[in-house]
Order: sequence, then structure tokens, then C-alpha cells
Amino acid sequence: MVLGLTGGIACGKSTVAKMLEDLGCVVVDADKVAREVVTPGEQGLELVVKRFGRGILDEAGELNRKALGELVFSDVQARQDLNDILHPLIRSRMDEKKEAAKRLKPPLIIMDIPLLFESKRTNTVEAVIVIYVPEDIQLLRLITRDGLSREEALARMKSQMDIEEKKKLADFVIDNSQSEEITKQQVRQLFMKLTKET
Repeated sequence: MVLGLTGGIACGKSTVAKMLEDLGCVVVDADKVAREVVTPGEQGLELVVKRFGRGILDEAGELNRKALGELVFSDVQARQDLNDILHPLIRSRMDEKKEAAKRLKPPLIIMDIPLLFESKRTNTVEAVIVIYVPEDIQLLRLITRDGLSREEALARMKSQMDIEEKKKLADFVIDNSQSEEITKQQVRQLFMKLTKET
């Protein structure tokens, strides 16, 4: 079974993905793939430099994420251009990884996609798990984790679909607002339920 895993920024998606991996699932991580497609020698990096200039590279010729982030976070058109360049490359690479994972016959294949709903990728998975925390906890965790101001953290949260909306669209919800142990119990229960069904 192929499942989509998503949630809001700082909701603990990576933590849950690791728990699922520990249970024997194969996790295909969109963030990792997004980093892969912009490494030196990849077409993604060439196209991004062509659009945004060499100022987004560091001395080693690698992508300077901070410089690129500053360009695209405040400019809607620039962010759209970046997405238009990278999303097709990321999708194609993720599809390749999903097909490779199927050959391994794991209990579950997890497509870890932060913007699963926003990028309209739900048709590529059989069901969706949303990692949920209420917005006030999400905000606090984001400020603490990334050292952002309240305004910066809110801007990042607003660049994604509202977490309450994602929760409504989910097939399964893991509430990650309490202890890691409670989250782990929910993950284990869901894993047992889904692997019984497959």
C-alpha cells in the first residue's frame, strides 16, 4: 500500500516518518529528493541558476539555500518560478523511487510530501496520513526550532494550507501534540491496522 504522509511545518512529520521507517516501511522523502535534484551536476541546479543567477551559489558551487530562500519567501512570482522548475523534476524522481520501493515489497510505502494537498499529489497515493498539532503549538515549535520571530514563523505557516484544513482532508490523523511516546503508540496502531488490511 502506498500512503501519503503530510502535515504542516513543525508538526513532527520527520519524527513520524522515522517511526514508520523503524517499523520496516520504505519512506520516499520529498525534501531529500528536492535537495538531490539541486546538487552540482543535476539539471535542477542548472535551471535554478539560469533563473536566479549565480548569487544563489556558495564558493563551492553548491546551492546556498539561505540566499535562495530570501529571494523566494518574499516574492510570490519568484517562488512560483522555483516551483515550476523543481516540482516536475522532484515528481519524476519520487515516482522512480516509489517504483523501486515496490520491488522491495515492504509492509507500506510512505510518500513523505509536505505539500501533498497544495501540489495536488493525492492521486499518486492510496490514502493520506496527516500529522497534526494545533496551530498555537505549531507556531511555538517553529519559533523554537528555527529561531524565527513570531512574524517570520506565521509567514511560513501561511505559505502552506491551514493545518485544520489538512486534518479534514486526511484519511488518517496522527496527533503529535503530546509526548513522543503517545505519538509512537498511534503510529504503531495505525501500522498494525494498515498492514492487516493489505
